Amino acid sequence: MKKLFVFIGWMWVLCQALPANAQGEARDIVRRAADAFLRSGGVNVSFSLRSPEGQSAGTIRLKGEKFVLEAGGMTTWFDGHTQWTYLPDSDEVNVSEPTDEELQTLNPYAWLSLYDRGYDLKLLPSEVSGQYKVEMVARSPEAQVSRLVLWLDKSGLQPVKFSLTLAGSVEPTVITVLDYRTGQTYANAMFAFNPREYPTAEVIDLR
Repeated sequence: MKKLFVFIGWMWVLCQALPANAQGEARDIVRRAADAFLRSGGVNVSFSLRSPEGQSAGTIRLKGEKFVLEAGGMTTWFDGHTQWTYLPDSDEVNVSEPTDEELQTLNPYAWLSLYDRGYDLKLLPSEVSGQYKVEMVARSPEAQVSRLVLWLDKSGLQPVKFSLTLAGSVEPTVITVLDYRTGQTYANAMFAFNPREYPTAEVIDLR
């Protein structure tokens, strides 16, 4: 009987340890992907996007936390602090200082540095050989993004697909990377709105 209790005790310990180990492995993979991304220098990505509103395509140029995003007819610049979004239909530029969560919905690569802030990670079986599949689930029901699934190429740890589910939504937004180029040279000025290029635009400061 004593051996039975010892066996049950060890089984309980193993069952408690497995999720932690699995989460640790998933966290380590994303951490290494973040390190690889930061070492890549300037990055140019073209992608397709499928959301509940429809399908579109776009490009994003990144340098660390800075980015220029062109998608859905809009252009968004972020210099690491301030964000400018140009709306061509109204010829307006909205200026804001986004939160970390707001950045996650605009720039999926922000997840590579924000993965350890309020999310539980799990390594899932991948449908594609040669890829990692990592699930991130928000601990707080108030999180703007409740769930994200990230597919990473095993050889270079480059993201190949993102699936984001916003709070209150059932259908995710899926972003598929079509082309990924590293080692690009970008001046810091490229990540800020240049009013001389949009002389008629009305600037709306939302800060």
